[in-house]
Amino acid sequence: MTERQNKSHGRKSISVSLKPRELMTHNPRLANAWTARIITLFPGAFPGVLGESLTGKALKDGKWQLETTDLRIFGDGKHRNVDDTPAGGGAGMVLRPDVLGKAIDHTMRQARGRNPLVYLSPRGKRFDQAMAREWSQYDGVTLLCGRFEGVDQRVLDHYDIQEVSLGDFVLTGGEIAAQAMIDATVRLLPSVLGNAESIEDESHSNGLLEHPQYTRPAEWMGREIPEVLMSGHHGKIAEWRQKMSEDITKDRRPDLWDAFQAKSDKT
Repeated sequence: MTERQNKSHGRKSISVSLKPRELMTHNPRLANAWTARIITLFPGAFPGVLGESLTGKALKDGKWQLETTDLRIFGDGKHRNVDDTPAGGGAGMVLRPDVLGKAIDHTMRQARGRNPLVYLSPRGKRFDQAMAREWSQYDGVTLLCGRFEGVDQRVLDHYDIQEVSLGDFVLTGGEIAAQAMIDATVRLLPSVLGNAESIEDESHSNGLLEHPQYTRPAEWMGREIPEVLMSGHHGKIAEWRQKMSEDITKDRRPDLWDAFQAKSDKT
């Protein structure tokens, strides 16, 4: 397969006038593209911001694809009920296991290769750059977006679903978290960003926060670009950037700094 085929995966050209949602509904399923599958009560929320900028262009170009499963169509009865009251009492509603089971089975039949099933949950392992990089090396990922008080625990146990959290806070549902995680992962796919150095230099890629960035004009509001960046001396520039990254990390994220030092001591 040629390099060009690896990048496009055979996607036919699509007019740039398409609305973001049409990037999903009017495209055929691709055999070799990294695929994000979303199980959600709100399929209309996708692709959302993922249909814009670099991720949207990559979606149009077939470098990845996005599929949604509408949880509501698997609901029970005339009104397609998907939830019920918590066993043992309590506030809110819980997504039913029979409904979720049918939706998961339907969705996973389309999955291929290495494709982890993930429930977006505030009690899960925190999502980070390392996890995004790991996901980017899979064939795709399937994300279950919770609502209300969450999902029946039996579903998580039966399917051995991994729980992942966007951070130490609670959202009304998993859709926003899903878009953030997909964005972080898709930009790591080959040829999406177009400049591998951009990924290597950014925050979290090497365990440190990113150094400050500057651009023209050289002087603005009485503030000048640091002289070293205008020197043309690449070695000194690299040293300055490394020192700035270390200083910022120590000041703002001592937890990351401790982890960075521990890793450095082992090497």
